[in-house]
Amino acid sequence: MLYKSRTAFRATIIGLAGNIFLFTIKIIAGIFSGSLALISDAINSLTDIFASIAIFICVRVSDKEADEGHPFGHHRAEPIAGLIVAILAAILGFEVIRISVERLISGEKISIGFLPLIAPVITVLTKAGMAWHLKRVGDSVNSPAIKASAFDSLNDVYVSIAAFIGILGARQGYYLMDPIAGFLISLWIIYTGYRIGVENVDYLMGKSPDREFIKLIEDAAKGTAGVKSLNKIRAHYVGNFIHVEMHIAVDKSLSTFDSHAIGEDVETRIEKFDAIEKAFVHIDPV
Repeated sequence: MLYKSRTAFRATIIGLAGNIFLFTIKIIAGIFSGSLALISDAINSLTDIFASIAIFICVRVSDKEADEGHPFGHHRAEPIAGLIVAILAAILGFEVIRISVERLISGEKISIGFLPLIAPVITVLTKAGMAWHLKRVGDSVNSPAIKASAFDSLNDVYVSIAAFIGILGARQGYYLMDPIAGFLISLWIIYTGYRIGVENVDYLMGKSPDREFIKLIEDAAKGTAGVKSLNKIRAHYVGNFIHVEMHIAVDKSLSTFDSHAIGEDVETRIEKFDAIEKAFVHIDPV
């Protein structure tokens, strides 16, 4: 658990540092060039900075041990961070749409040099590396907040490619390509926010894991010595971990001690799954 905590902590720091670096180069290049696509991409990085800070705080909170007020820990903090990312993405997307439409209507022409083209290229390379690293860490520590950040970083690659095309087109004299690129970027950002939001709302609402995973839990329980059958099973997310409740049938002639031992064996087998935090087993004598 300590290893996972440190790994998640380092991943959030890397994400924050990377977003600060990219925002700095994009906002400077965007202001000097006047490119809406590049400024929009910079705003996207600014939102990523706030999101990274939120994820950093929530990862630290979710790592706290259970206490009297939170007997099952603080794991719901991470889906909350993912939801914050989704909300910020939606706000950003609609703002960029507004600015892009205004630029399209006004037909404003801008003169773009060669240097602004470098910023999207740097962003693509940096974000691709960040997405790969964050996805690997998010999967290893089962962190929805870090997974959301990885997904967002991958989307930023496509956003920066669109920005590059818009800037290149404007530089060649096709001035409307810049606000068009900004408009397309905004649509993608909104879609990204929607997907992240839906996933993390499911975590907060206690969604059940998929049927394939439920089948693995059932097989683990049925494979325990002394279990005659499985009468009922329910599983749902508590934050980014799963709680399982099940009723197992055991021989009614067994002593209370032996029945209880079988129940504990079932709990131990089920809790070996990394995604499962707690199993509650009820004994049905048959």
